[in-house]
Amino acid sequence: MSSEHRARLPERDRPWMMRTYAGHSTAKASNELYRRNLAKGQTGLSVAFDLPTQTGYDPDDELARGEVGKVGVPISHRGDMAALMDGIPLAEMNTSMTINATAAWLLALYIVAAENQDPPAPQERLQGTTQNDIIKEFLARGTYAFPPAPSMRLIADMIAYTVEHVPRWNPINICSYHLQEAGATPVQEIAYAMSNAIAVLDAVRERLGAASPGTSPKAEGERARERMEQVFGRISFFVNAGVRFVEEHAKLRAMAILWEELGRERYGVQDARKLRFRYGVQVNSLGLTEAQPENNVQRIVLEALAVTLGRDARARAIQLPAWNEALGLPRPWDQQWSLRIQQVLAYETDILEYPDIFEGSKVMDALVAELLRDARAEMAVVAEHGGAVEAVPYMKAALVDSHRERIHRIEEGRQVVVGQNRFTETEDSPLTADAEGGILVVDPAIEAQQIEDVRRWRAERDQAAVEEAIAALAAAARDDSASVNLMLPTIAAARAGVTTGEWARTLRGVFGSYRAPTGVGEAAGTPGDEELDELREQVARLHEKLGRRPKMLVGKPGLDGHSNGAEQIAVRARDSGMDVVYEGIRLTPAQIAASALQEGVHVVGLSILSGSHRELIPAVIDALRDAGVAAPVVVGGIIPEQDVAALERAGVAAVYTPKDFDITRIMREILALLDARAGASGNGAGGGSPGNGSSASTPRGDSPAGSRAIGSSASGA
Repeated sequence: MSSEHRARLPERDRPWMMRTYAGHSTAKASNELYRRNLAKGQTGLSVAFDLPTQTGYDPDDELARGEVGKVGVPISHRGDMAALMDGIPLAEMNTSMTINATAAWLLALYIVAAENQDPPAPQERLQGTTQNDIIKEFLARGTYAFPPAPSMRLIADMIAYTVEHVPRWNPINICSYHLQEAGATPVQEIAYAMSNAIAVLDAVRERLGAASPGTSPKAEGERARERMEQVFGRISFFVNAGVRFVEEHAKLRAMAILWEELGRERYGVQDARKLRFRYGVQVNSLGLTEAQPENNVQRIVLEALAVTLGRDARARAIQLPAWNEALGLPRPWDQQWSLRIQQVLAYETDILEYPDIFEGSKVMDALVAELLRDARAEMAVVAEHGGAVEAVPYMKAALVDSHRERIHRIEEGRQVVVGQNRFTETEDSPLTADAEGGILVVDPAIEAQQIEDVRRWRAERDQAAVEEAIAALAAAARDDSASVNLMLPTIAAARAGVTTGEWARTLRGVFGSYRAPTGVGEAAGTPGDEELDELREQVARLHEKLGRRPKMLVGKPGLDGHSNGAEQIAVRARDSGMDVVYEGIRLTPAQIAASALQEGVHVVGLSILSGSHRELIPAVIDALRDAGVAAPVVVGGIIPEQDVAALERAGVAAVYTPKDFDITRIMREILALLDARAGASGNGAGGGSPGNGSSASTPRGDSPAGSRAIGSSASGA
């Protein structure tokens, strides 16, 4: 038998890199966790940073309240990074950092920590990846810090710097993972990720520098092509893989074909090695359920097959979520379970023994061709909008629509979720029987400790060196010529002892701030059905009782940027005929209270998925009370059962968690709550002054929070 047709490989393939997305509380605690995970057979690090670190705030900033150490590790300065990597030889380790807006800063801290290790790890030996994908943050995850243009400059400067000085580093993961979490279909995930990659590569090409003196145009053109080939070869992807694992595998094969086409045709890449579609993956978290969470284990296993079965499209690195992520933060034991899933797949099964098992499959080839056709069409639409940066509002609205359609299918039972909308009878689970409900609970005292630590750091450093470094950073930011690369003053600032918040504040002072589009105002209306018609009738009756349309404010206090659920509540409230004020992400309690008062809302809906609900929800209620707003507060998010009673004591009228997937039922209960309050008071159902209204989706300049009144859509349009 010829070698082309052997059933088995001459020797078994090496496994992919195995990671666990981890980090919490403090740098020291996270370091201990990393070392234990490495001892268990993990082969690379995947660092989870807390939200203040991701968005550029120090622990003592007002917006950091309740968020410190919750969803990841707080890193405020080079001392924290040194503690995080203590005893881990960075010249040998492969480290992935899920960091975007502040990616340049965290890489600078990593470089400084490495050069101060004993023995030193020079930057040319460092291996790893920074996610560094800001367009996806505008669309899906919300941890942006600066407007689009300067954000793209930061990315381009970082890529140009690493290709020359940190050549083994992947400076960006084009990240489609969070697009799927925000509701993207496979076609949208492919199209938006590739459009994003084009925007990044085009921006880098502009920043690679002017022609060298005395160089002929032909020689300069070849030099530019070679540099772009280097850049292209260092671009990697971070993808999602859902439970429909056959289609998900086809998606990855389609992405590999498109990536090679882009390299050859748009950027002149000739080296076959640099044309490879290199990706890491975390399988789907959107599909994990709070109801019967033990079912998540088999979901994770099946999703892992999508990225491991076919050799020609196999992941280079994998991290699996824990079974209990719909309940709260996973414990070390839960993360070990996910690591062991990878190890059983790699070492006990035979998937690494064969050539590509889908080669020549008519079904797979047809599915790939279908995805390619539709993805190219959607990429053309993005291009018609001016490319990925300019198309952010279009793509955001499309994702909101896709997510709404997904939820509607689940509500109607057309998309089965076992244990949630079908086969719901269950025994009590021993996995969640402990006092914490089967999750990790971060000590609230951690935040005070981190505040004290960062203030001590500022007091003990060389302040003159810090001020000089900050001034140099600001000057470089003001000069956007291609010859000025922001990585150089960023690394100098890290060495000088500048903090995360100071670095970001300096750049915000030059670049300005930004609020990404919510996609809610532009989203299509929910198709009419009997249940929605009943909701509209309920709203109409309440309208008569109140003397005006019931108005709902949907708010996201703190730094949590996962806004998918809040957006769907806002869209359904709008489609039921309510007036809706949705202000997007990253609001202080005072801003929410000011908007509630100004808009005269009847109910306030708050969404938090980051674990900061115990601190932020009472703070919002206190702010509403101080402002004289009597509107009831309802809360949604990843909220453990043991926290519900405390929130109710604080004044919350209702709590909804991932198991409450039926949004129509949620809206019915909110309207019933308002109707009962209206009946009790005789007219209004609470709230502040009625406000003067505003046009749909138009920012109100006189509002402290820049609120957006979405209006109503009783016609479903």
